[in-house]
Amino acid sequence: MALSCKSLITSLALLSVTGCTIIPGSHFEGLDSGEQTQNLEQDLEKVNIQIIDSSLIKQQKQTRASAKPISNTSGVNVSNYQYKLGVGDVLTIGVWDHPELTIPAAVQRTAEFDGFRVQEDGTITYAYAPDIPAAGRTISEVRDELVKRLSRVIEDPQIDIKIVGFRSQKAYVTGEVNKPGVYPVTEVPLTLIDALNQAGGLTESADWRTVTFTRGDKTEVIELDDFYAHGDISQNRLLQNGDIVHVSRNDAQKVFVLGDVKRAGSVTLNRYGLNLAQALSDTGGLNENTADANGVFVLRKSNFEETGVLANVYQLHAKNIAALVLAEQFELQPHDIVYVTSAPLARWNRVISLLLPSVSTVDNLNDINN
Repeated sequence: MALSCKSLITSLALLSVTGCTIIPGSHFEGLDSGEQTQNLEQDLEKVNIQIIDSSLIKQQKQTRASAKPISNTSGVNVSNYQYKLGVGDVLTIGVWDHPELTIPAAVQRTAEFDGFRVQEDGTITYAYAPDIPAAGRTISEVRDELVKRLSRVIEDPQIDIKIVGFRSQKAYVTGEVNKPGVYPVTEVPLTLIDALNQAGGLTESADWRTVTFTRGDKTEVIELDDFYAHGDISQNRLLQNGDIVHVSRNDAQKVFVLGDVKRAGSVTLNRYGLNLAQALSDTGGLNENTADANGVFVLRKSNFEETGVLANVYQLHAKNIAALVLAEQFELQPHDIVYVTSAPLARWNRVISLLLPSVSTVDNLNDINN
């Protein structure tokens, strides 16, 4: 972890220093006109370059709107939910018109203290009804068995059973929540979203996009953002004993702002996202005397195997009066690199050639850290 972070910082620092010195006709420090330069410039043929304009903004909005339609799949079905008793659960049992069979609660004792605990062998014992199987059964099933047993000594027994201590089943919420801990599974269905709410919700440092859900030896990624933003209820889960819900930090949810800005560095995406204008503002904005307002680029890695494109590059002509509006509507994604050039570039493709290796470096290091 430490080595990966150090490599990333070194890579970005070198990138920031060398990038700011690139002007028309300038020479890349560490890059000559040999094979290395040729290879980098050949990569440009695999780069998709687009101008950030109103048509691109409209296209991206349509893509986001159609990417995650509301799911027709019910992720959680609680209509038939029935709690199954387990070892350690505590019951109170009352028989109408037979107070001699009901243990009166003492003034300083609780119903749970005086109740009937499911023993290690999974049974409970009641008057005239020893060793009733309880573990793995519902309250109704235990009541039916008790009625059957007591009917031998009592005519038409009316029995009331309640669970006063849920001690057998637990789910765990860990990571970046306000109240991480152990939460009992009770007769009230507990879903993943319910558990997060009971844990006080996510912290400011949490990754609002995804959480991990572990059941036994299987772990899956839950797209939490799809639930909240798109109503995708298939992302919810009904929790069972031993389930673990883990919320990670949002350390990986960052973009990198480099080049001729006042404070080059990383900016974290929050649950509401991050647009290009916010990223530039959070790093102090462009250096007014040296930055090229038409040289604001966003580099985004692409899946080369699927698209045949190494990266998508978006250019903002910030000198245009409408640029601010466009920048506010251009949504950034984790691992994007925002780069601001220093002067009008006749050969700005060299900047992209230098940045391309870092696009992969940022993404690969995130995979290692995860």
